[in-house]
Amino acid sequence: MKRRDFLKVSAAGAAATAVASPAIAQSSPEIKWRLTSSFPKSLDTIYGGAEQMAKYVAEMTDNKFQIQVFAGGEIVPALQALDATSNGTVEMCHTVSYYYVGKDPTFAIYASVPFGLNARQQNSWWYQGGGMELGNEFFKKSNVIGFPCGNTGTQMGGWFRKEIKTVADLSGLKMRIGGIAGQVLQKVGVVPQQLAGGDIYPALEKGTIDAAEWVGPYDDEKLGFAKVAKYYYYPGFWEGGPTVHAFANLEKFNALPKSYQAILTNAMTNANTWMAARYDMQNPAALKRLVAGGTQLRPFTNEVLEACLKATNELWAEISAKNADFKKSIDAMQAYRSDEYLWWQVAEYTYDSFMIRSRTRG
Repeated sequence: MKRRDFLKVSAAGAAATAVASPAIAQSSPEIKWRLTSSFPKSLDTIYGGAEQMAKYVAEMTDNKFQIQVFAGGEIVPALQALDATSNGTVEMCHTVSYYYVGKDPTFAIYASVPFGLNARQQNSWWYQGGGMELGNEFFKKSNVIGFPCGNTGTQMGGWFRKEIKTVADLSGLKMRIGGIAGQVLQKVGVVPQQLAGGDIYPALEKGTIDAAEWVGPYDDEKLGFAKVAKYYYYPGFWEGGPTVHAFANLEKFNALPKSYQAILTNAMTNANTWMAARYDMQNPAALKRLVAGGTQLRPFTNEVLEACLKATNELWAEISAKNADFKKSIDAMQAYRSDEYLWWQVAEYTYDSFMIRSRTRG
């Protein structure tokens, strides 16, 4: 190549670079967001989902998009996380949407409702079965967009000071239980109390409440419930697979560059998987320790489960009669659940049941 031609090519390349660099810079601006959690830092897995998401976002943008995570109470109270996001006090929150059933019971359906979906089914409904479209159509009314950002798997039924053998044993029982599940249990005699995670132990210790549910063995051990309540019941039929959502202020999310929207969405999907996998790893060892320490593990009786299922179906009918959003969502979820369990009873349940029996036989 002649020297003159080489200089022409070099000049053209330099000009192209001069044009491209500002364009790249403009598409990758430095952005800092704040996220308020509904959880204390001590609960490293459920709180950690937001930290993992923020870590992924920072790494995928060379730290140009940073999300600072705050524990419940540091910016706003734990149960006001959604409000702070909706009104723009913060750009994001990490919470469970059933905390906000006081605003509208429809919020609960996209986290977990009694006798709803398990974790895999919840993700399937959201990502593939129309749940995302229905959910965000509803969330838009609160000026937020929602993303699954964690799942605990099926939870435990909680800690009780006394044994629960019959429905009558629930009468007058003051129990910490979140979301719409409290309304179901109220129908069978329970007096529900909604408390943030960090407030449960003191209330149980002082006798302000008689029972409490949180998540499962790993978190419950950390919170010390075994010290103040002896009986540990299962399953948490009100939370077969609760989704922990990250909500972003809708206007703030829409203002992000498209690449940042995609990165944020994928980071939350990764955190969703991370949390479920981590709880599955942590819970078995924690349950062994609790039982070895004297915790009395008990299943809810069929009488209690059947009574609560009946109360659940009654409540859905009552709410659906006066709330069109709830009816639209609960009908869609239940139809999806029916088809899912048609399949699960053929393969998943049969396989798991055989393997569980095999394990107990040694």
